[in-house]
Amino acid sequence: MRIAQVAPLYESVPPKLYGGTERVVSSLTEELVRQGHEVTLYASGDSVTSARLVPVCPESLRLAPLSKDHIAHHILMLDRVFHDKDRFDIVHFHIDYLHFPLSRRYSLSHLTTLHGRLDIPDLQPLYQSFYDMPVVSISNAQRTPLPWVNWQGTVYHGLPLNRFRPYAGGGQYLAFLGRVSPEKGLDQAIEIAKRAGMELKIAAKIDRADREYFDTLIKPLLDHPLIDFVGEIGYPEKNAFLGNAYALLFPIDWPEPFGLVMIEAMGCGTPVIAYSRGSVPEVIEDGVSGFIVTGIDGAVEALARVPQLDRLLIRARFEQRFSAARMGEDYTRVYQRLIGEETASLTLHEGVSVGRGNDSTVLHSDEVGAS
Repeated sequence: MRIAQVAPLYESVPPKLYGGTERVVSSLTEELVRQGHEVTLYASGDSVTSARLVPVCPESLRLAPLSKDHIAHHILMLDRVFHDKDRFDIVHFHIDYLHFPLSRRYSLSHLTTLHGRLDIPDLQPLYQSFYDMPVVSISNAQRTPLPWVNWQGTVYHGLPLNRFRPYAGGGQYLAFLGRVSPEKGLDQAIEIAKRAGMELKIAAKIDRADREYFDTLIKPLLDHPLIDFVGEIGYPEKNAFLGNAYALLFPIDWPEPFGLVMIEAMGCGTPVIAYSRGSVPEVIEDGVSGFIVTGIDGAVEALARVPQLDRLLIRARFEQRFSAARMGEDYTRVYQRLIGEETASLTLHEGVSVGRGNDSTVLHSDEVGAS
């Protein structure tokens, strides 16, 4: 197939440091190339890929000090994509709803993976108007606010197996990896570490929008001997950071659509202690890859049970459920169905749902066989 991948321009593909969506786009793009497809990637000019790269802007917008209007670059990208549309069998968008008006007006096969939260009231009238746009969710929980849109499937994220290696031992510190923002629960992670009497290493990105939150609420909490603020990290530092941790803390306070850091930790064999919000029960198998808890007390209690978990089994479940190969195969099946090449009988992997809107059916591992 001739496939276009349209990435956000905020980070490079893959991102140099933080960036979940762009990392997934990179993993998917490279896997599709490996499968033998002809892939074109629309992304920032500092992206690195084995696909054909169409550089829309010289560098990722977050790292461009003179860039103020980020939407302007995305509009230029859409103009380029639709100019090239006849070159592709399908166009896969990862930029939310920006392309919806153009996609409705032009004839092309397209798919959109929705990477963000959908429980924002402003989105209701938008998706009511563009109810026909074919979209994919990254967890079944993500669909909850908009169950009636044109869902084509739920495809869990996947990563290259060789990007991470399992660490058999595990260290004595707790890890927090992600953004510094109220919904990510860094304040909760700090309190969990203090109550458990364990060191917490924080590898986190601070966006401009969250600077005030960090300065007023988080920064005062960092003045403690158990708390070590490392700052934003990328690869290969992330591998050692997660692999050498006793456990990853994921005390989120929002309906997390997926949570890429959970499977990154699993790739290193590191257990995850997570609050039961959003996608967490779909990603973490309680008592296998970590523990799902409801608050600080539950997290502290779960930390005492971490030695019961088998780190090599955690890595094995990552390989079985969250590989880039599995993700690529699942998306390929959705592409084929959309362009009319799929046969009537679909066999999808664990957690992938098929169908449209309220008629979607979730196929579980006991029905189709886990990958």
